[in-house]
Amino acid sequence: MLSKASTRGIIRLKRNSSFGLCCVFRDEPVKASAFHYINHAHWSNYGSLRPFIKAQCISPPCCFSSTPILDSFGSSSVCREWLHVRYMSYASIELKTENDVVRFSVSKQRDKSGLPTQVKKGTKRVKMSKKAKVNELRFYRLKAKKKMNSPNPEVRIRYKLEKAKRKETWLIEKLRKFEVAKAPADAYDPEILTEEEKHYLKRIGEKKKNYVAVGRRGVFGGVVLNMHLHWKKHETVKVFCKPCKPGKIHEYAEELARLSKGIVIDIKHNNTILFYRGKNYVQPEIMSPPDTLPKDKALEKYRYEQSLEHTSEFIEKLERELEEYQRHVAKYKERKEHEQHDLKTAISDFG
Repeated sequence: MLSKASTRGIIRLKRNSSFGLCCVFRDEPVKASAFHYINHAHWSNYGSLRPFIKAQCISPPCCFSSTPILDSFGSSSVCREWLHVRYMSYASIELKTENDVVRFSVSKQRDKSGLPTQVKKGTKRVKMSKKAKVNELRFYRLKAKKKMNSPNPEVRIRYKLEKAKRKETWLIEKLRKFEVAKAPADAYDPEILTEEEKHYLKRIGEKKKNYVAVGRRGVFGGVVLNMHLHWKKHETVKVFCKPCKPGKIHEYAEELARLSKGIVIDIKHNNTILFYRGKNYVQPEIMSPPDTLPKDKALEKYRYEQSLEHTSEFIEKLERELEEYQRHVAKYKERKEHEQHDLKTAISDFG
């Protein structure tokens, strides 16, 4: 029988095998320093072996006997055999029996050298409940409502101005996604037309009824594609730009001439551009240039541009109102100070 004391053992776990238990006990009255017990059920699963790492332990209570353990697990010489690395984990479990209570504790993960590994602590994102989200939104709404209903006009104007500037920044970031890098210009020889040829082409283009419309989407791939389809049977094509801002018609003419390799014959006052395909025109294989936006993206860009334009105008209006209010407050304060000064001088003269 072994002496009565606290017990500590290290259990090595396995993977995909029935590798069992390894406990080391030391009996002080007996001169034998340690016993190693191994329960090995599948020796055929282990090809390469390594020596088992010994662990220092204390003798178990008197209720445990070493003889049946030796009979069931075999002689102590089995413990000196080599164990396989592949089916072993480097984590250890400690068995503690203190005050007649058995407790298990898992130690830190260890590397191949036996040293404890440092576990990286990742910052977990706390998931908010639905009620917490609703309360947070309610707080911001009440805060905004308080500013909107403030009796001070300056607070109201500043709140609207901050909100409009945030929206302007957001719209600018959105519009950056629609920027398309221009493809390098192909080397081509632009044809030089005489005044007589231009006059002749202008008369012909005015009589014909084929046209291409440039609407709110602006210049995109579909416009250039339609121009090439018209040039398949006609020499000239008219491009109507409606709606068109003042001065925007010339930008459209330059952009369409670059993309279609056509020649601008005339720009009329009713926002109409007349294009000539050229004497040596050859229809390209890809009629819609790759450095243009598709139809749906062009419409989305137009909506963001319109929103940005209105937001910028609203910001200018609010800044003017804020300046006027500050000017009015300064004027009122100056007048009040002047009245107080006159009152003081009148009292001093009377006294």
